[in-house]
Amino acid sequence: MKVMELRDAFGIDNLKLGERQDTALQPGQARVRVKATSLNYRDLMTVKHGGGRGVKLPLIPLSDGAGEVVEVGPQVSRVKPGDRVMGIFMQTWLAGEPSQADAASSLGGAIDGMLAEHVVLHEDGLVHTPDYLSDEEAATLPCAAVTAWQGLMTKGGMQAGDTILVLGTGGVSIFALQFAGIAGARAIVTSSSDAKLERAKELGAAHCINYRTTPDWENRVLELTDGIGVDHVVEVGGVGTLEKSLLSVRVGGTVSLIGVLTGSGTMDPMAILRKSIRMQGIYVGSRAMFEAMNRAMSLHKLRPVIDRAFPFEESPQALSYMESAGHFGKIVVTL
Repeated sequence: MKVMELRDAFGIDNLKLGERQDTALQPGQARVRVKATSLNYRDLMTVKHGGGRGVKLPLIPLSDGAGEVVEVGPQVSRVKPGDRVMGIFMQTWLAGEPSQADAASSLGGAIDGMLAEHVVLHEDGLVHTPDYLSDEEAATLPCAAVTAWQGLMTKGGMQAGDTILVLGTGGVSIFALQFAGIAGARAIVTSSSDAKLERAKELGAAHCINYRTTPDWENRVLELTDGIGVDHVVEVGGVGTLEKSLLSVRVGGTVSLIGVLTGSGTMDPMAILRKSIRMQGIYVGSRAMFEAMNRAMSLHKLRPVIDRAFPFEESPQALSYMESAGHFGKIVVTL
């Protein structure tokens, strides 16, 4: 089978087309023909800097993928040949809280990922694709969508009438905006691009703030909330934006720390204490969360936003496109 893999070194230019032998199926395993995969910022960082994060080579990257079951091993009951499925991010995190062992089962990092013609996964690490979604759309869900779902719904408890602040217009942020819409919540979205903000309005954003022309955007957030602040912040920037996010959230509100796009560093935690803010780290989610999200999406026929699709052979170009930060929503690689 064809694969895209990092063999001897990290870096986008070192992601090469290769061949691997299909392996025999063990009890509980299924072979999936991958139809589409999608990119996350975590994948870009793994490909570029995985060595500094303890990732071992060779590696097939990308955590997200969707396709069709073509073969099952002994003792498999959850899936059958012909089923359309998606892999879950951590293959052993089925429900409840994650463990260190679950983190060691993350696709495209701890173990080989989805950027291959075929993958072999345990049946427990698969969920069924909603019938109304294409494989390309389904491939966007396992990481970004489940992350937004856990942050806002499972742990965030977002309710109708809440106001959320969404930073940026990448995959997690756009799913957060869409989930706010089906929950009856009001969304404020930030971006450096007026064109992207116009698209966010089309998806239901109540207010948009260009953080380049409005560098003190936390003050604008307070104006839009009558000085109270938002109920929930979807924080993807990290230290570079966290202080402003803490100023933007209401007393007793929630900040979901999801990304660190601005890098690491230090910050003053006083605002967390003074405002009784709930800070929660969100790292994707369990199979149970994934399936709950799929039910909600199916009820509302919610469709992921795909910016651009690349063919399999252009996987390095897809990663370079993500690195340029010009995308809105998700970037997909089709097989």
